[in-house]
Amino acid sequence: MALPPRREQVRQFWQLIRSGLSIPDAAASLGVVNSTALAWFTKTGGVAPESVTNPPQGRYLSADDREQIFAGVVQRLSIRAIARNIDRSASTVQRELCRNTAPRYRPRLPNGLVRAAPTRIGRRGYRPSVAQKHADANAARPKVGLLARNVLLHDEVQKRLTRKDSPEQISHRLRLDFPDDEEMRVSHETIYLSLYVEGRGALKRELAACLRTGRAVRKPRRSGTQRRVRIKDMVNIAERPAEVEDRAVPGHWEGDLITGIQNTSAIGTLVERTTGCLMLLYLPDRHRAIDVQNAIIPAMGGLPDMLRKTLTWDQGIEMSNHVQIAAAADLDIYFCDPHSPWQRGSNENTNGLLRQYFPKGTDLSKNTPSDLKFAADQLNTRPRKRLDWHTPLEAMVKLMSEATNPPGVA
Repeated sequence: MALPPRREQVRQFWQLIRSGLSIPDAAASLGVVNSTALAWFTKTGGVAPESVTNPPQGRYLSADDREQIFAGVVQRLSIRAIARNIDRSASTVQRELCRNTAPRYRPRLPNGLVRAAPTRIGRRGYRPSVAQKHADANAARPKVGLLARNVLLHDEVQKRLTRKDSPEQISHRLRLDFPDDEEMRVSHETIYLSLYVEGRGALKRELAACLRTGRAVRKPRRSGTQRRVRIKDMVNIAERPAEVEDRAVPGHWEGDLITGIQNTSAIGTLVERTTGCLMLLYLPDRHRAIDVQNAIIPAMGGLPDMLRKTLTWDQGIEMSNHVQIAAAADLDIYFCDPHSPWQRGSNENTNGLLRQYFPKGTDLSKNTPSDLKFAADQLNTRPRKRLDWHTPLEAMVKLMSEATNPPGVA
């Protein structure tokens, strides 16, 4: 079934969004203005409408299918024979006949129950025109949502949302609190749709503020394979040398930024995997790619060769100049998979410790190089369990000493 041109455009827009494009990029691909694409997105609360993402394309029985079913009924064919004639499953034909056959024409069991799966239907029991009319009525949109139909369920969900319960908690808890009442059942997805989608209406849009995210629009969820590659020529962590994993060989670093209020300020962090030794990058103005490049090159370039082998970073655009950094500092740079902070475990742990000195929600540009040096010195002289309670600085000094005076040398 072909969709109207405008609706087909909306369907293509949601397919582009699901593939990982941003709203402006999807709008440009379709040749529509950004405001129109944004209106499509916000009207449904960021939820792709099923009616445009999954159009009927032969999924549902057509009027012609129903005429052929009727012809099979007249010929007293079996359900399986009718299904073969219209290239459908027998269960589809069975449900169609059960929905649209008057009870008096359905075979009955001895105890008076209607047989759920009749093998033959009487000539007068099925009318294709009436069945098509019922199907059209059932397909009409928009439908009244569950929470709009059930006042008691609506009030209970709304009360629990204002109590800051999540939709998933509400859904499961209702089963425990109302074990014998099937009417008090709702999925967490239905609650989200009632909050996000215009026209589904049962819950006040303002209640979205009670969610942990506080968002009134659903954020598109993309897998790592769908995320656009924003950094050209990056080398994935899968290609990193195996020796990096066991921390036996020094010189392999992990890096990241910790950011301040509204991500307007940042401090760069570099952690050596073997010793846990920390270096902080001073970024007083901004943290663009050129700023990070100008901070990393002197920091890494000043290290001896044995301590300058690899650097692993996440896929932040601040590392867009990684090729220039690698060439100037003479080290190999690798990038983690999206949403995989455990691949930089040492750095993530250290960043957490640094928040004692540089709290979230503060302006990090106010910190001076002396402030950064103080915090780094504090962590580099902090005993670590994995170092047998030695400090990262002591471990680094020991490594350098062993490199200068290897065992067995007189």
